[in-house]
Amino acid sequence: MALTALRIKNEKTTGMYADGGGLYLRVQESGAKSWIFRFQLNGRRREMGIGTLADRSAIEARGEAAKMSVLVRSGVDPIDARQHDKEAKIKSDAKVAAGAATFAQVAKDYIAAHRAGWRNAKHADQWENTLEKYAGPVIGDKAVADVSTEDVLRILQKDKLWTKKTETATRVRSRIELVLSYAKALKMRQGENPAAWRGHLDALLPKPTKLKKVRHHPALPYDRMPEFMVALRKINGSGARALEFAILTAARSGEVRFATWSEFDTKEKMWTIPAGRMKAEKEHRIPLSDAALALLEELPTFEGVDYLFPGERDKKPLSDMSLSAVTRRMNEGEKPTWIEPQSGAQVVPHGFRSSFRDWAGEATSHPREVVEHALAHQIPDKAEAAYARGTMFDKRRRLMQDWANWCAPWKDTKVLRLKNKRATV
Repeated sequence: MALTALRIKNEKTTGMYADGGGLYLRVQESGAKSWIFRFQLNGRRREMGIGTLADRSAIEARGEAAKMSVLVRSGVDPIDARQHDKEAKIKSDAKVAAGAATFAQVAKDYIAAHRAGWRNAKHADQWENTLEKYAGPVIGDKAVADVSTEDVLRILQKDKLWTKKTETATRVRSRIELVLSYAKALKMRQGENPAAWRGHLDALLPKPTKLKKVRHHPALPYDRMPEFMVALRKINGSGARALEFAILTAARSGEVRFATWSEFDTKEKMWTIPAGRMKAEKEHRIPLSDAALALLEELPTFEGVDYLFPGERDKKPLSDMSLSAVTRRMNEGEKPTWIEPQSGAQVVPHGFRSSFRDWAGEATSHPREVVEHALAHQIPDKAEAAYARGTMFDKRRRLMQDWANWCAPWKDTKVLRLKNKRATV
């Protein structure tokens, strides 16, 4: 027999009071009252709370108990069913929230999540700037779940980006693809990645290699290197010495500018560049020629400064324009002296790596893989790379000495060098 409304209201004694159909009114010592549904399923007795008296009236509680009874008769545990519904709602709410996240928000999260693994802050800045400039106007405020192939094409084809600035466009596409993959991994979107190249955009856009005009850094013909080195050695300053050292080691300017004394083993005649400063993110060892060692011996050192080539004012590493400034200064005048004959362009520091490669390939018998190793290039052929691991260093030592001899074919490499003997300042 069902409980009367009056009894439900006035009952004060602690206990459980049957209302029928498995529904009970529980009265607690504190006076609080709640509805309990009791049932038995698979030989197991269970109790399920279905709300307080304040939240659910007797009529509502009876209706809920009737629904639970139907589940029990169907062999479904109502407690398990309610938990399943709760979890489904949480997932649904999360999906809605994720779907509402914009591309710009997810891109920001992706950069934050990966920043620690990138080489430097400049890389993160490049990510932020390219996505904001090119993707932002089209999909920045769009839900990441709704970004489509059409959106990606609009970005890549706007102002003929894909055909006019192919290298930039390929980076933008790759970064969009990675952000969308990140979103999919976090259940923020479903389906195929609309920015994927292979098997998708490659059917809609011409290949970058067919469009990209390879931009060579203006390089000096290798037969003019001795003449250039004579002129370079007449120039004072850290920038000139850094450029000379970069030429002798065939290293990139960034690797030279941030070089520290702790990286050098003059006894073994070796410079070890840590992976964090290498383009390929792998430690690189460079054998030092006699000329490179002579240059090191004449560099001044400064108390509390570990850099080989510090700036004159703040003793911090040289800026990325310092070496370029040297070549520009050497070309001052109405008729530049140091130019690339084919293009007529003035040579730049990075071009000397091309001079080195041309010299090695055309004027020597050094194997190609030795030269590639010296330039810290990745060797694509696996068998060739495996062979290279065990034999390259000694061969590279002979290569670098030959290069130094070519650049300075004098018996005494110090004759034409400024006499700024290394000292502690």
